[in-house]
Amino acid sequence: MEKDFNRNTYVLQNDEHKGTVQITDDVVAVIAGLAATEVKGVAAMAGNITNEVMSKVGRKNLGKGVKVAINGKRVKVALAIMMEYGYNIPGTCSKVQDKVKSTIENMTGLTVTDVDIRIASVDMQKK
Repeated sequence: MEKDFNRNTYVLQNDEHKGTVQITDDVVAVIAGLAATEVKGVAAMAGNITNEVMSKVGRKNLGKGVKVAINGKRVKVALAIMMEYGYNIPGTCSKVQDKVKSTIENMTGLTVTDVDIRIASVDMQKK
């Protein structure tokens, strides 16, 4: 268990009577990725080639396409997403930003200062 604490871990709560609650940036990235894909018009998160290959062999990285920088209690998020064809990009991205910000803040108590989005591709397949 001690090995896991070597990752980028941040203290959410420190209570001398109850103990410490910590979170890794990987967990925040997964929260952001899942929140983004809940928005209508987002087809999927876009990842790098390593993530794509690993998902094909059965290891899914739920934080793919997400970069998180945590400084104290402040979070900056960068997302790479695949949009569905036919959706308004600025409008959909605004909804993604709102959803990611509110979900991370509600689940972690951290403050999200930025949610930057890069449209990596457009899914042209009809659903």
